[in-house]
Amino acid sequence: MSATAALSSYPVTYPTDPVGLDDLDLDLEAEEARSWDASTTTTTDEGTFTEEEDAEVSAESELGALVGMRIRILGPNLSLLYNEPIHLVRGSGCYLVDRQNKRYLDAVNNVPVVGHSEPRVAEAVSEAMRTLNTNIRYIREDYLDYAEELLAMFPAGLDTVYFCNSGSEANDLALRIAREVGHAEARRDVVVMDGAYHGHTEACIEISPYKFNRAGGKGKPETTHVMPLPDTCRGKGLDGGAEAEKILEASRRAGRPAPCAFICESLLSCGGQVILPPGYLKGVYGAMRRVGAVCIADEVQCGFGRTGAHFWGFQNQGVVPDIVILGKSIGNGFPLSAVVLRRELAEKFSSGGMEYFNTFGGCNAAVAAGHAVLRVIKQDRLQENARVVGKHILESLRALARDFDVIGDVRGIGLFAGIEFVTSKSTLLHAPSIAKFVCNSCKDRLVLVSTDGMHSNVIKIKPPVCFSMEEADVLVSTIRAALNEDLTEDILPGLLQADLDYNLKFQRERTQQRAMTVSLSRGQAQIVGFCAATAIMAGALAYSSWRSKS
Repeated sequence: MSATAALSSYPVTYPTDPVGLDDLDLDLEAEEARSWDASTTTTTDEGTFTEEEDAEVSAESELGALVGMRIRILGPNLSLLYNEPIHLVRGSGCYLVDRQNKRYLDAVNNVPVVGHSEPRVAEAVSEAMRTLNTNIRYIREDYLDYAEELLAMFPAGLDTVYFCNSGSEANDLALRIAREVGHAEARRDVVVMDGAYHGHTEACIEISPYKFNRAGGKGKPETTHVMPLPDTCRGKGLDGGAEAEKILEASRRAGRPAPCAFICESLLSCGGQVILPPGYLKGVYGAMRRVGAVCIADEVQCGFGRTGAHFWGFQNQGVVPDIVILGKSIGNGFPLSAVVLRRELAEKFSSGGMEYFNTFGGCNAAVAAGHAVLRVIKQDRLQENARVVGKHILESLRALARDFDVIGDVRGIGLFAGIEFVTSKSTLLHAPSIAKFVCNSCKDRLVLVSTDGMHSNVIKIKPPVCFSMEEADVLVSTIRAALNEDLTEDILPGLLQADLDYNLKFQRERTQQRAMTVSLSRGQAQIVGFCAATAIMAGALAYSSWRSKS
């Protein structure tokens, strides 16, 4: 059944000149030009409605029909954003437009790094598709020119590139390379960061605690070793070198071979918009290289000038990786990714004898998209824009945080920022319910952000890097309005109770996991759990006391 047919089964009167959903041939100019006469009314059994209200009801019914169709024909484990999903029809710059012509300021989609539907990127891809689109088994100047320009953006030593289609595919290839290098010594183990996500292939899920430790995950494989995230909000795990040595020592005691690789996002997005402390990666890289591990920087979420200070996130740490993974922003939404590496690693990978081939990696259209993205970033000085606008956002958010006890931390660099929500600054207990509420409130106010982190209590901000100062002010004022006007006294207690319940459950589960890991006796586990619960209840009492005084 087509989308139009699905909608026709609903008792809905559609607006004049409806969108053709079968082929998605959207008459956008007509939609923009359409103006509803608010004086025109329709009378039904339910009462009298303006034509504008009729259109809103119609759009809501369409949305319900499409959601139902999606549930029926797509895989059931696909998620949708927000309590009420958005029916998008187009985007431009830092804005997305829905079926009702509402314009949403996009402060979270980092894939369109130079803006949604950027004309220079779209035209480059279109021209390639009209001319030639084939693989790299043929000699073509376009992929050679692009590879040369891309590699020129890297420090000396990172001088070779493989093209792929997605970040998952690129990370999977990086694992193959690292394991080929360690093959002679049967080294397959990988050290990762807690909360990390590196892709959806089986190999990538096995190095992604964000997946294997969550619903449906199979737990940590024996070949994966997990370092704790540095917690700048609570001052824990800030010495990368020391944490790396602990992991390596635990691996040795368990009789495991030395790891073949250490992989880490240069700025950890799924982990909760985590900014690594100064010198963190330098300490980790030193420890890992002493045992012969390849150091991999995953730049899928944070590369291409987003941090402002540097073009690549790893440069903020003063390190040079052995392999760098690029994705998402590299093609501004066109499927493209890359593995950039040292030549000697590529030669060792090749020495295994197996050809590497990727049907679409490096095809003309993908190369055109990638090349255009680099040109736009340079022409529009978007790295500098990320630095200036990002600094303004962080200063504004930190001023905001001083006014609200539920904001425990504001962190970021350039146009990569996070707001961590807590039950109170005194307890620093995770507040996922409050974060979700604020996120949905912002959406209702036409600003898009989303939540992430190991406890889903961090609002992440990573807009296109063409984000302006005016758009930054809209973002911050919207978050303030959500906290001031929407998070009312009748709503807040229920959210806080839900978050206290979450923290109790989390502490119980963590106590059980520790008991299994270190073989605590039942009595010891109960004592640890009791102490954790007591701390949480103390936080709840502190909150109650504060409420009674305010």
